[in-house]
Amino acid sequence: MQTNSRFLDDLMALATNAMGIAQGAKDEAQTAARSLVDRWLADHALVTREEFEAVREMARLAREENAALAARIAALEARG
Repeated sequence: MQTNSRFLDDLMALATNAMGIAQGAKDEAQTAARSLVDRWLADHALVTREEFEAVREMARLAREENAALAARIAALEARG
């Protein structure tokens, strides 16, 4: 009976080790894929979503400032 239990224990240890190796391979593949995508984006001069949103916000603020300055110039011209 003990031989049976030892065999099952060894089988379970082998399965556990195999799952650990599979998880490690999965993590390594994800890291490699992420690196590949980052390199591809850099090579093609594309921007990240965060960079795009930051520039879009800067453009919105610049448009608002231009509108305010245009209104101010119009008011000064109307006065003079």
